[in-house]
Amino acid sequence: MRAGTRGITSIELLLDEQAEARVRADWDALAAAGMSSMAAHTSASNRPHVTLLARPTAVPQPLRVEAALPLPLVLGPPLLLGEGERRVLARSIVPSAALLALQAAVLDATGEGDEAALFAPGRWMPHVTLARRIRLVDLPGALGRLGPPIEAHGVALRRWDAATATVSTVAMG
Repeated sequence: MRAGTRGITSIELLLDEQAEARVRADWDALAAAGMSSMAAHTSASNRPHVTLLARPTAVPQPLRVEAALPLPLVLGPPLLLGEGERRVLARSIVPSAALLALQAAVLDATGEGDEAALFAPGRWMPHVTLARRIRLVDLPGALGRLGPPIEAHGVALRRWDAATATVSTVAMG
């Protein structure tokens, strides 16, 4: 488990099989070049996803979210998150009205909590993580290894509980 994730609970939007395979190909290309990559996390629960909510306290369970799935998504150009010599490399997600509505439905269903401000309406930056600690000096080489934008569908919601390292399906309406 990564440092700082011990009590985190998140709600995540999973991708369709073809999109997941293309994201994993990006992960593998980075790993093959000796760069930081999500491919290094070999747990069965490590899947490409869009985090809709994360908080350091429990999310109600069972959780029921009204969701119109599958939800069309475009995984666009890469972006960097964070600061310092090592950053998070991710694929941006073009925010559609339907995706923003889904994230708002998740916030409504979970009730008030202590999630990070970056999940607040108007502040959330949807993305799919490719590498958590990519070195800035590796960035030009990393960008050259990534495939083109990916047309995808969000197909399911899951709840990730870092404290127990378990995932469960979120009931959808």
